[in-house]
Amino acid sequence: MKNPVWLLKWILKAAIFFTLFAFALNNQHEASVHFFFGNQWRSPMVLIVLTAFAIGLAVGALGMAPWWWKHRNAALRERQAKALDPVADPAMAPPDPQHGL
Repeated sequence: MKNPVWLLKWILKAAIFFTLFAFALNNQHEASVHFFFGNQWRSPMVLIVLTAFAIGLAVGALGMAPWWWKHRNAALRERQAKALDPVADPAMAPPDPQHGL
């Protein structure tokens, strides 16, 4: 028998989907976004909200990228240092001749 958690996950996914679907159906009326110099964008409200969400995701990911690269490079340097110097890692150190191990 399958784990009952998969059913709970599918119910949660279906609830989220139908909630977002109902949101999209309820916000089909046209709205406008006013930019500078008298420019405006007229579109269904759900597309405007989705576009704002996508732009927010992109700005967040781009803002986090330098931090991620810095930590990724530090982890790679640490991994390379351990590979070149086995004594730096106690698990890889040679046995102590006094203890005979």
